[in-house]
Amino acid sequence: MSSDELVAEGQGDTLGEAKWAAMKELETRFPGLTQDHVSFDVTEDGGTDGPARVRAEVDRDAWEAVADTIPEEATERVRAIVARVVNALGLHATVDIDETDEEIRATVNGDDLGLLIGKHGSTIDALQHLAFRAAFRGDAVRKQVTVDAAGYRERRETALHRMADRAAAEALRYDRPAELEPMRAPERKIVHTYLSERGDVETHSEGDEPDRRLVVSPAPTFGES
Repeated sequence: MSSDELVAEGQGDTLGEAKWAAMKELETRFPGLTQDHVSFDVTEDGGTDGPARVRAEVDRDAWEAVADTIPEEATERVRAIVARVVNALGLHATVDIDETDEEIRATVNGDDLGLLIGKHGSTIDALQHLAFRAAFRGDAVRKQVTVDAAGYRERRETALHRMADRAAAEALRYDRPAELEPMRAPERKIVHTYLSERGDVETHSEGDEPDRRLVVSPAPTFGES
């Protein structure tokens, strides 16, 4: 790695924003980087005349000393796993972590993230499972772990809902079961949950992995045996 790759410049309306911008640039090269591993030189402090600008440089020895360690906190384990995979794939992206009482969500931000998502989300789903296992290894209390990239989860859920609606319409129109395309268990659960809110159809799964699929059937009418 050249000395130029250890350095990034950032700008913003304030010094804090400028440092944040520089850190985001460096995070794409150094997974798990924190401000403890970076020194900042203020080139312009901003004010009324223009934006603030900083020059940030990574202490590579300090970063390498902790880069291969496993964090204690579940959120940081998720961040570390996702960041390392992003880096290994050679993607120019950052990882943001949000945590609630029910979920740890890792959002990958960057360009050309198709390689991370994979066909029908196969790669990002595998990464999500790995991140969950790493976050809560041996822990009795667990919460949901979600790994998202470029808004994929929302787009895919919308597409699954459309497929579910079409299958339900077909099942009701022709009074016969309608099969959806093969999908993995998490996606089958999304469709099942979505259609369970209706009272006119029911769902079940058929087949073996990886060709297991959801079947949508008209619900028995009241009084039928």
